Amino acid sequence: MAKTTAKLTQVKATQPMAPIHSGPQITDKLIAECREKLLITKSDLLNRVKDARGKLDQAERGGDEADQTMRILAEQEVMNLTERLRSQLYEVESALGRIENGSFGVCEETEEEIEVERLRAIPWTRLSIEGAEIRESTSKKFAR
Repeated sequence: MAKTTAKLTQVKATQPMAPIHSGPQITDKLIAECREKLLITKSDLLNRVKDARGKLDQAERGGDEADQTMRILAEQEVMNLTERLRSQLYEVESALGRIENGSFGVCEETEEEIEVERLRAIPWTRLSIEGAEIRESTSKKFAR
């Protein structure tokens, strides 16, 4: 019976301990990395808006009804694209503002730090995964 107890003690001793949270994960290096990604994304968005509007301006204005219909459809497509780009540009600008005021990386819903991997993937995010799930469930609840 003493041998069995010794074996159980050994098994318990070799099990890994739970990781201990070592403080804030958002470092100055991470913030600098995210700022660089945000500035590149901002530049890309502005160039895409400029290109879309340039293509629309190059289209012919005259023509028969079919040509005019195609132009209207193209204008609508550019307007939809521009709206999506404007919305994303707003999020990028907001993230840059949060970097400047020191609130970058804090979830708006839970007020906890946003996961580092999430910030690297989507540096303009305002929500942690948990915060996004809370918002989604709330919006579904009140969508009816």
